[in-house]
Amino acid sequence: MTRKRLVWLVICILMSVATRGPGAEPEGRIRAGLLGLDTSHVIQFTRHMNDPKATDARADVEIVAGFPAGSPDMPRSANRIERYTSQLRDEMGVEIVHSIDELLARVDAVLLTSVDGRVHLEQVKPVFDAEKPVFLDKPAAANLAEVVAIYRLAEEHDVPIFSSSIRRFNPRVEEAMAPQRVGEVVGCDAFSQTYNGRHHSEIWFTGMHGVEMIYRIMGRGCESVACVETNRLYFATGVWKDGRVGTWRGIRTKTRAAGKGGYGVTVFGTQAIATTGSMSHHMGYKPLTVAIAEFFKSGKPPVDPQETIELYAFLEAAEQSKRQGGAPVRIEFRR
Repeated sequence: MTRKRLVWLVICILMSVATRGPGAEPEGRIRAGLLGLDTSHVIQFTRHMNDPKATDARADVEIVAGFPAGSPDMPRSANRIERYTSQLRDEMGVEIVHSIDELLARVDAVLLTSVDGRVHLEQVKPVFDAEKPVFLDKPAAANLAEVVAIYRLAEEHDVPIFSSSIRRFNPRVEEAMAPQRVGEVVGCDAFSQTYNGRHHSEIWFTGMHGVEMIYRIMGRGCESVACVETNRLYFATGVWKDGRVGTWRGIRTKTRAAGKGGYGVTVFGTQAIATTGSMSHHMGYKPLTVAIAEFFKSGKPPVDPQETIELYAFLEAAEQSKRQGGAPVRIEFRR
């Protein structure tokens, strides 16, 4: 870095958020509902969750209802609601209801799948009031402050919450980071493609796909992030407190000069270097859906809430660094 000025991003991480113990699993089949029907994720989640051949945790969970919430001012949302609502109702047998309250009256757990992160904070409040466990689809919220607010509310209501990109659960990521393959992980380079929803920055709206893989492999502990931008990509470098480095290449596929898009990661270990190569866009839905079903049964999130918050702090820091011309933005945790 040629610039000596260090930009500070100070965030408060909750010491204990939504980490309720497993307790007793609910008896009988768990009825799950979809809140927001404006993303292809609802089709994938329903197809995998309601698989009649499933013998894992999905056998005890069924998506039975959905509320077609959407954002009229966001074309990526408004232009998809009717298609996915019809497909769920007519082809997949999901009941379509007319309000969040009606949805909550019919289900035991919720997948908040609205594609627009700006509406998540308000939409999740009645779910917390109803004390229903919730899976929060990406992006978790519109900004870091709202992500922290959601997790704080979950803690206050003692409601389990879990959020993740499908990339975290891609089997190729698991294979690439396996200790028997690479030894101890010393760093990783991840790439994912980005696109702008106009109401979210490219980094915030889709950057978690690549950064999620970094955190699955590296875990918590990032101290600073520096990010540069060109017409082809965003390139963010995160430095962990133990000296390890994780990088994210955000390929701006809407720009012709960006080249081929995709998702993948290279893992650097003490014994070997392993790579996933470019992974299929749909790989990961089944294992994520299994994780959601296990979460609904146990009430125990498979991803540490503090890790999820730090992941979004990484994205916020990358956004601030980009605006500052690539100056490092420090993430300081006040406990």
